[in-house]
Amino acid sequence: MALEGGRAGGDPASTLETFKMPDFEWELVAAFNRFFESEGIRGVAYRLKQSRYTSQVVDLLVDSPHPSYYLAVECKSLDARKAKTLYYSQHFSLAGGVHQIDRLDRFIEVSGRRGALAVELRQGPGKPKAAHLIPWKTVIDGFRSESPGIPVEAIETIPPLGRENGAYRIEAGDLEGLSI
Repeated sequence: MALEGGRAGGDPASTLETFKMPDFEWELVAAFNRFFESEGIRGVAYRLKQSRYTSQVVDLLVDSPHPSYYLAVECKSLDARKAKTLYYSQHFSLAGGVHQIDRLDRFIEVSGRRGALAVELRQGPGKPKAAHLIPWKTVIDGFRSESPGIPVEAIETIPPLGRENGAYRIEAGDLEGLSI
């Protein structure tokens, strides 16, 4: 069975069937699962179910017995033609008086996962999208410095994920800079 990701309910590992996924989070799930399958690494990525009335701790979880691949990934997709900065106040939520980055940081800390912020920069119709994995330490350091956000120019200095036949491709080197 090809591990591409799946939308059906139930056990994520049993619903990982091949099909085209329309949004960034699902595309990343598929990319992680293709990586695990092609490299023969035990691991599975899945998207947490989102509910209108409860806060979601993180967008994607990646489970593996290999510490390098035990991850929490928050995803943001940004129209790079219009937005020049990924703002902490505009692009992240505040729930129960707690900022989303603080909630994510606490989850990463107590779970022992490595963290990343995956940012997809959209350039408009007919132009390729690019996804960048920002190490969590970079995100939290910027947030704590009281910077208003992460400039698109800074995001673009991080090498983008590869693409193959229009789909994102993850390689081991893409995950090396991620920290606990």
